[in-house]
Formats: sequence, structure tokens, C-alpha cells
Amino acid sequence: MSFAKILPLIFTCLFVPATLAETFTFTAIPDENESQLKTRFNKVAKYLETELGVKVNYVPVKSYSAAVTAFRNNQVQLAWFGGLSGVQARRLVPGSQAIAQGYEDQYFKSFFIANASTPLEQSTNFPNLNGYTFTFGSKGSTSGRLMPQFYIERNMGKQVKDIFTRIGFSGDHSRTIAQVEAGAYQVGAVNYKVWETAVANGTVDTSKVKVIWETPAYPDYQWTVRADADQRFGAGFTEKLTKALLEMKDPDLLASFPRQSFVEADNADYEPIESVATAIGLLD
Repeated sequence: MSFAKILPLIFTCLFVPATLAETFTFTAIPDENESQLKTRFNKVAKYLETELGVKVNYVPVKSYSAAVTAFRNNQVQLAWFGGLSGVQARRLVPGSQAIAQGYEDQYFKSFFIANASTPLEQSTNFPNLNGYTFTFGSKGSTSGRLMPQFYIERNMGKQVKDIFTRIGFSGDHSRTIAQVEAGAYQVGAVNYKVWETAVANGTVDTSKVKVIWETPAYPDYQWTVRADADQRFGAGFTEKLTKALLEMKDPDLLASFPRQSFVEADNADYEPIESVATAIGLLD
């Protein structure tokens, strides 16, 4: 090929807009085991790539705090956060927006579970938890730590350190279930969706561990996008992204969350989470 024919190709490559070549990257809090998360979010990446017309990459992280840090440091532009981690991230990156949540996330709840060796039974009344060992999920989890701690302290009238003989943080909901089932902890708090999925899949032995109480509803998971997404990926990108998430209809993809659909979300939806976190000392 002559230089005269190659030259236009060189100029074309040189002047491709940066936004077209840039990869849109997202992460998610590691609330379940890694293989399940990779399966779920690699599917999401492919879906968004088709809908948005840009390269999309899912980046796994090892902890809730790592997800917030990646968002703060602009290593990711979008994240599937829990209620508390979303509040933390938006505080660190002003102007960032919660744009979509699962339908169920408007009315989320936590289950308190107990090993079958305890005398605790399911009740609508809050159980007397004095003297038991207890595991939360991640320290930054809304359903595995924040809301359970709030309801424990409100109902028991004292701090968790004065209630339990030993307190643990399992890291994720799947491990919470496994630890309580095995008797490593007598009682724990878990995301109700993870529990229901484990029961449906037969991965939890309900003769060894049981639900004893459930919290009132509260807002939880959401997709949060950085404030500078339109600047980096073009005018209207955030609107296009929001539309893609709200129109995610693939039953297999939705079931992997599991959610029946995604609905609009706004930062104001999570003000109750921020208030609770501040009240129990998890936020300044």
C-alpha cells in the first residue's frame, strides 16, 4: 500500500475522539462469593457495552471499602453499591448520583439467623440476644451491619459490645450463613435476598440454621455514577446509562441479582441510611 493511501488512515487514528476510545469501568460491593459476582457482572458488562456503544469492563474488588476507594479514585465510573457504601462514595465524590435501584431495594430488609442449637425461635418480637456470639457481614454493609446494629441497639437499649460475648465480621452474606450454620457464631445478620437464594438453591441446611427475626423495610442497593461521566463519555451519557439500566429486561440477568426489575433512584432516597449511620457513629 502506498504512503498516500496510508496517510489518511494515520490521521483518522490520530483524531479519533478520546471519549470513543475510553473504557467505561464499573465495580460492585463483594456481598457474595467471587464466582457468583463475576458471572453476574460480566453479563452486565456485555449488556451495557451493547446498549452504550462503548467498551465496558467490570473490575472486581475484595472489600466494600475497596469499592468506595475505586470510585473515589476514578478507577471506576459506576458502582453497584449498598445503601451505606453508596452514601460514603457520593460524599467523597460530590455531584455523583444514585440513578437506579432494584425494585426490591425500595423495601429491603435483613434477616437475623440463629444456629439450631440455640433456644431462639422465629418471632415478630425482637429476640433477647444477651450473651450470644454474633457475626455481622462486612463492616460497611447496610443489610449485614448498619441496619442490624441499629435495630439491636434500639431494641436492647445498649451497644452491641455490651450485648454479645464475641462479635465477628464475616465479610459477606454467604460467609455469614456458613458461619452460623457451622456454629462458629450462634447468631448473625444477613441480606434477606442472599438467604432466600441460598434456601432456593439448597446451599443452606435449614435444619441447622433458622431465621428468627426480620427488620422493617429500608432502602438499600443502587447504581451510582460519577459526576464527571458526561464529561468523559459525552453529553447525555448518564441519561443513556440510566435508560439502559432501567430497561434491563433479560430474566436471566435480573435473576442473578436477584431483582424483578430496576427502577429510578435518587440521592434523597438514601437520606434515612445516612441518618442511621450518623446516629450509630459510622459516619461523621
